[in-house]
Amino acid sequence: MNIIICGAGEVGLHAAEVLEARAHNVTVIDKSPSRIRKIEDTLDVRTLRGNCAAAEILTEAGCKSADLVVAATSSDEINLLTAAVAKAVGAKKTVVRVHHSTYFTQRGLDYQKHLGIDQLICPEYSTAQAIAQTIRNPGAHAIENFARGQVEMHEIPVSEKAAAAGLALSNLGLPRGSRLAAIGREDRMFIPDGASVIQPGDRVVLVGNASVFQQARKLFHDDKVRRRKVAIMGGPPMAVWLCRALKTSDFSIRLFERKPERAEELAQKLDWITVIAADPSDLATFEEENLEQLNAFVSLLDDDEHNILGSAWAKSKGVKQSIAVIQRADYLHLLSSVGIDRAFSPRRVAVRELVRFIAGDSLQRIASLADGSIDVYRFRVGPKANCLGKSLSEIKLAPQGGVAAVQHGEHVEVPSADYVLREGDLLLVIGPPGLESRLRKMFGTK
Repeated sequence: MNIIICGAGEVGLHAAEVLEARAHNVTVIDKSPSRIRKIEDTLDVRTLRGNCAAAEILTEAGCKSADLVVAATSSDEINLLTAAVAKAVGAKKTVVRVHHSTYFTQRGLDYQKHLGIDQLICPEYSTAQAIAQTIRNPGAHAIENFARGQVEMHEIPVSEKAAAAGLALSNLGLPRGSRLAAIGREDRMFIPDGASVIQPGDRVVLVGNASVFQQARKLFHDDKVRRRKVAIMGGPPMAVWLCRALKTSDFSIRLFERKPERAEELAQKLDWITVIAADPSDLATFEEENLEQLNAFVSLLDDDEHNILGSAWAKSKGVKQSIAVIQRADYLHLLSSVGIDRAFSPRRVAVRELVRFIAGDSLQRIASLADGSIDVYRFRVGPKANCLGKSLSEIKLAPQGGVAAVQHGEHVEVPSADYVLREGDLLLVIGPPGLESRLRKMFGTK
C-alpha cells in the first residue's frame, strides 16, 4: 500500500517503523527539520518537509495515488483538516488520531461522518479503558478490548474459595451477555463444554459485555475488597476517561493536579471523585496519604521519568497495584525491574489500531494464549459466506472453537447459540491454532 503519514512525532515515527517493516510504501510529512532528519537516519522511507494540511504538499507526497493518509500530528484540528484535504486531493482512505473527546465522542457532531474520515483513533481513550480494566480486574490478564471496550476478554485465575470452583459449566449461572470461552489447566488450555468442571487454580478466559463483566468475574475470584481506593497523578483528558470508566460505588478516587484552574475544572466535571490541587510530581504531596492502603496508583503526568519514578516509589510504599503511562515505548522493558506492575503506551495503542484498520476485514490472529495452545481471531463475515442466515448452533464451530463476540454496525454483544449470522458481522473467535482455513471457508473471509 502507498501510505502517507502526516506528523513525525512519537506516533508517526512508530507507525512508520511498523508499516515499513510490513513492506508498505511510506512517505512521512513534518514541518520540523530535526524530526525529518531522525526519520531519514533510522528508516528507509520517503520524507517531505512542509505543512501536511496544504494541498500542494499532499499532492507532492503522492496523495492522488495514496491508499491511505494517516493524520498524526499533535493538533486535532490540523489532523481533521489534513484528512479532509487529503480526501479532496484523492486519497482513498484517511485515519485521524485525535486527543480530545470533542472530536471522538460524536456529541454535537459526528466529525468522522461529516468529514468523510474512515477511522478516528484516540489512543488516550483506549489506554484509559485498558487501565480501568486492569484496576477492575486485579490479578487478571487482559487479552482483548472489542468495539471500544464494550466487550472485555480476560484470563482470570480461579481462587480456592471461588463460587465457581467445583461446578460444571452448565451449572455456573453466568449472567446473560457473558461466556466462559476457554479453561487453562496446568500447561494446557482447552475449549470447554457444558460438562467441564471448574477447578481451583484453573485460568479461565472470560468474555463479557462491559455492563456484566464484573458480575461474571466474581464467580471465579473471591475478592473480599468492597470499596477500592485509587490515586491518580495528573489531570489530562485520559484521567477524565479513566474516572468515568471507574464511576461505580466500588471505587474511591483521589486525583492530584498541579494547576489550580484545571483542578477546579476537574472537580466540577468529576463531582464523584476528590480532586486535590497539589503538585503530584512532588513526592512530599503524598506524605500524609496512606499509600499502603491504596489498591491502585496511576501516574498520568506528561513526563515519562516522573511517571516511572512516581509509580516505582508508590510501589515501594506498599501500593498493591502501580501503573504508569509511558510515551517512549523503549522504556517499557525497564519498568518491571523497578517494581511497576503495569505500563501502557498510547503510542503503541495508536499503531496497533492503525495496523488493524489496514488489515481491514481480513482474518487476523490478534492474541495467543497458553504458549500457543489457543488463539484469538478477528475477522468480518463475507458476502458469500456459507454461514449466512444460520445460527451459531447450526454452524458447528465447537468443539474446535467458538464465537466470543459479535459487532454489527453499532450493536455489540456476546452472542447466544441462537444468534443468526449476517453479512458484515465482525467476529471475535477463540480456538486452537490452525483454525484459519476452516474459518475462511465457513465465514467467507479473506
